[in-house]
Amino acid sequence: MALKEFTYRGKTLEELKNLDIREFAKLVRARERRTIFRQFNEIEKFVNRAKTKSSRKKLIKTHDRSLVIVPKMVGMKIAIHNGKTFVPIEIAEEMLGHRLGEFSLTRGKISHGKAGVGATKGSKAKAKK
Repeated sequence: MALKEFTYRGKTLEELKNLDIREFAKLVRARERRTIFRQFNEIEKFVNRAKTKSSRKKLIKTHDRSLVIVPKMVGMKIAIHNGKTFVPIEIAEEMLGHRLGEFSLTRGKISHGKAGVGATKGSKAKAKK
């Protein structure tokens, strides 16, 4: 059974990588389209900076969580700041059109354990014995 080839709005990844960032913006949803048109220069600077560093196989760190993922970023390893640490992420095809911050969660998962001694009225009575 052959794997299904990835397409985004009817275009393959190779076709998308050949597109200009502004041409790709016409394929995404309205909010991301407006963001790409506004941040066009910042996205290009980031991609160019990432390509020079990726030739040295270095992880690219960024605080800019609002950047929209474009096809030229696919395959890059990026560390996105979540407010405390940098979370390393490899950009995949399915992430196109999303923002970097969506993949670096700022709130961790909380798991509550059992109540400790003294946390409830019943446990205080047991602790005195």
